[in-house]
Amino acid sequence: MTMADARLLDRASRLRTGRTPFVLATVVRAERPTSARPGDQALVLADGTMEGFVGGSCAESTARVESLRVLASGEAGLLRITPGGGASAPPAPGVRVVDNPCLSGGALEIFLEPVLPPALVLVRGDSPVARAVVRVGEALDHDVRVVDDPAAPPPADTAAVVVASHGHDEEEVLAAALEAGVPYVALVASRARAAGVLGAVAARGVTGVERVHAPAGLDIGARTPNEIALSIYAQLVAERSARPAAPAAPAAPAAPLPGVQESHVPEPTGQERGFPEPGGAVVPPPREAPVIDPVCGMEVVAAAPTPSAGGHWFCGSGCRDAYLADPGGYPR
Repeated sequence: MTMADARLLDRASRLRTGRTPFVLATVVRAERPTSARPGDQALVLADGTMEGFVGGSCAESTARVESLRVLASGEAGLLRITPGGGASAPPAPGVRVVDNPCLSGGALEIFLEPVLPPALVLVRGDSPVARAVVRVGEALDHDVRVVDDPAAPPPADTAAVVVASHGHDEEEVLAAALEAGVPYVALVASRARAAGVLGAVAARGVTGVERVHAPAGLDIGARTPNEIALSIYAQLVAERSARPAAPAAPAAPAAPLPGVQESHVPEPTGQERGFPEPGGAVVPPPREAPVIDPVCGMEVVAAAPTPSAGGHWFCGSGCRDAYLADPGGYPR
């Protein structure tokens, strides 16, 4: 392992620890002449920044654009970059083929793997049910944390808040969760007591109390703490699956792009709009939607470090220089 590889792995580890979503891009095939080799890797963050190496400027630009699509969908995929004409054959499921006019004759295949933080579940209380919610959540590979400060606002990517403190600090935790817009909020209480607690929360001027699941969990006849915890996570999954997707601004032009063949890579989902997807992670949208390089027609990320000039963005310095030499020759 080289020093660069070790630094990249350390960076990936720190991103995971910090609950920062990213895409791990790995070159799995390189056909000469290309500057990348199988095994080369890079990390692509949700704002389009890339760390590492998977090829020259044009291949890097394409990998950044496609990584943002993968990060939004949450589904891994294979990116096949060809030097032109290679996208005429029907693509296989999970493969996206892009004709790259900048390549000098080689081809690249890059596996794009989204790395999303696990669902963040906050639990308030030390009751048997609260402890069961922690245990079951950990068994589901969620990031489960016990709430220490009842009035503290939950982290922005919190997927669920479960209050099982039986009368202790319930109003404060519920109010903080609702004000933060946590997608799933639940209160472990009888219907009669829950009505009183939610009425007190509403009296504070907090809106959205109707979103609180109280009693918490699906009605599956649960009796024991572990069964109640199971019903809560079942309800969390069911609500997430049924949540309607809000309309999103298109990430790219609706018409097919020059040199790009559409494949079966899933389109951007609720994560691009700030909704939790499977795993509960919230992926922020890129700073700008992809745009078209006016010189070569490739999709590029409209954000640094993509080269820019004259209000346009370019796949690399070569296209930028060509545009600057003859701005009127590129009417795109």
